[in-house]
Amino acid sequence: MKKKIFIIVFALGVVALAAGMYLGARTDDASRDNPIKSAAKSDPVGAGDRQVIEIAAKGGYSPKTSAAKAGVPTVIRLVTDNTFDCSSSVSIPSIGYHKNLPRTGTTDVEVPAQAAGTRLQGTCSMGMYGFVVNFE
Repeated sequence: MKKKIFIIVFALGVVALAAGMYLGARTDDASRDNPIKSAAKSDPVGAGDRQVIEIAAKGGYSPKTSAAKAGVPTVIRLVTDNTFDCSSSVSIPSIGYHKNLPRTGTTDVEVPAQAAGTRLQGTCSMGMYGFVVNFE
């Protein structure tokens, strides 16, 4: 009886592993072809008296690391495109920001001017994916 249970549990584990590998490969292929990720900007773009950092949120965040000018008000522009994973729920604890993003669209997060050397970190709701904005 124990041997039969072991075989069933082992078989289920193999099936789960195979499904995970298959789905993981599909996600990686999709992210390579994702136009939103290739359009993400890591350098700040001037918008009047503030800078804009654009980060794509789908299957994680892209780019994962961005550089921004210190002492300048900043907008972190989070862009979603049919995003249904946990990256659609963003948390930036150091500025008290927690929000569920729309499935598709842009969300601007206003960040006050930061001192040089500040490292602003954001994560998804599960803590699986993250991004960093370094103020220089």
